[in-house]
Amino acid sequence: MPDRDPAAALNAAATSSFSDHLERHHPELLPSARSLGPAPGGAGAASPQATTIVSLTFTGGVVMAGDRRATSGNLIASRHIRKVYPADSYSVLGIAGTAGLALDMIRLFQVELEHYDKIEGTPMSLDAKSNRLAAMVRQNLPLALQGLAVVPLLAGYDTLRSKGRLFSYDITGGRYEEYEHHSVGSGSAFARGALKKLWHPGLEEDEAVQIAVEALYDAADDDSATGGPDLVRQLWPVVYVVTRAGARQVRENELRILVEQMLSRRSAAGSEA
Repeated sequence: MPDRDPAAALNAAATSSFSDHLERHHPELLPSARSLGPAPGGAGAASPQATTIVSLTFTGGVVMAGDRRATSGNLIASRHIRKVYPADSYSVLGIAGTAGLALDMIRLFQVELEHYDKIEGTPMSLDAKSNRLAAMVRQNLPLALQGLAVVPLLAGYDTLRSKGRLFSYDITGGRYEEYEHHSVGSGSAFARGALKKLWHPGLEEDEAVQIAVEALYDAADDDSATGGPDLVRQLWPVVYVVTRAGARQVRENELRILVEQMLSRRSAAGSEA
């Protein structure tokens, strides 16, 4: 029997999905492979929770923003957590839910896209990215049923359609395209109310960033788990804009000016009432 060619064996085992590679060779490294014992009040009771994410489309792209607070029960677990990250050059990912698992999912998704690019020699399409993320969320379902849910929001610039698009998910991996705006997390109901009132067709980039900041502020005003901008600690939301030029994070000094202008307008409106 002829010896097996090592190179051929390697090529046969190659896959453009890094998650599939881990599942075949090191399944214990996948976040979904974790097994937790019973915990008083549910497994998620003592786990820090990442809260509100908002996203909206505008002419030429899409904006995503997240507050900085993580909670553990009635306590503030962190005031500095980041919930929005670039997935690759043309997409961003925001996650609400169990913070530790959410961060693991973000890192795995980033590696998944980078691995695909290296194996296939071309970036993954936005539709393919959204489907891969749905599969990752579905893999987390056993942990979600223990109270450790992770709910992502994916936004990106579709280079094939030349427009910004965004996708929401449920804990079973259900994938839904949102055509104007969306929000996930504990303050999402209040953020969506603000988005419905402020969003309109033909938005420019600076308007969209302002609306995202205002929606998070309204969510924080009614939801204790959502952190608003903190002028004392100089803490601002994490905001990303994705256009034909790629993904970029909005600078903190820009956000500070937007927040100060918003508070000034609202203060003036309150004094006139």
